[in-house]
Amino acid sequence: MYSRIIGADVYGIEARLIQIEADVNDGLPVFDMVGFLASAVRESRERVKIAIKNLGLPFPAKRITVNLSPADLKKEGTSFDLPIAVALLTAFGFVPVEKTKNTLFVGELGLDGSIRSVKGVLAMIMEGKKAGIKKFIIPKDNEYESSLINDIEVYGLENIQDVFLYLSNKLELKECKKNWEEYKEKDLYDIDFSDIKGHKKLKRAAEIAVSGKHNLLMIGPAGSGKTMLAKRIPTILPTMSFEESLEVTKIYSISGKLSPDKPIIIKRPFRAPHHTITSNALIGGGN
Repeated sequence: MYSRIIGADVYGIEARLIQIEADVNDGLPVFDMVGFLASAVRESRERVKIAIKNLGLPFPAKRITVNLSPADLKKEGTSFDLPIAVALLTAFGFVPVEKTKNTLFVGELGLDGSIRSVKGVLAMIMEGKKAGIKKFIIPKDNEYESSLINDIEVYGLENIQDVFLYLSNKLELKECKKNWEEYKEKDLYDIDFSDIKGHKKLKRAAEIAVSGKHNLLMIGPAGSGKTMLAKRIPTILPTMSFEESLEVTKIYSISGKLSPDKPIIIKRPFRAPHHTITSNALIGGGN
């Protein structure tokens, strides 16, 4: 049988939707994976195989081919484990094809069938929503960062057994939804622009620069207050909109810096790189 599942991975600070195709036929027992795959993706073959066996289902001795499309894009990361497993379960005939339609699957599998968190889930869901996908099956640990997006269904699951039961119409899933307003705090910052004593001309220049969206160059000896003032500039900026917060949170999600306590970034980020920083360290380098 043939099946096709939608998965996703991260490329830079954006996500890409990837089609996972599985074909199961008679022939010499072999499990091939193709589609310009990095080593982490190729290794998913063993994780998926053992996870399905530990689910208590037979792994047929067939000629199995899994293709990740488009084939000209290199696939990296462990987010394809779950969609590959679902594609095989569908191709084996264990779950109906109808249950997997218009659904994006993301997650890394443990050998015991547990679904582990991956980086960049928020970016993947935003990209999937843009493509018209309405339902998302993701790791339970990534549920908090995805619960704020409207007009879609997001379900966080802990193991592949729950996924199998859901796809077999034997389990009802409870959707996790949060309200953005719950995370908006009155006092967002523990510092404030009013903390600065003196520096009247500098503060006035900063206020004008912020109001008119101008650049600001501060020159002075160490300890004169340049960084102190720069760190407080975000406190006089308007509160980020929901769309701006999602955009910033997406970057934090890809970097793996989100915590369950704060699933969305409300504060405007501030960075203070040293003046000796290299261009590669500042804007990125290497692959």
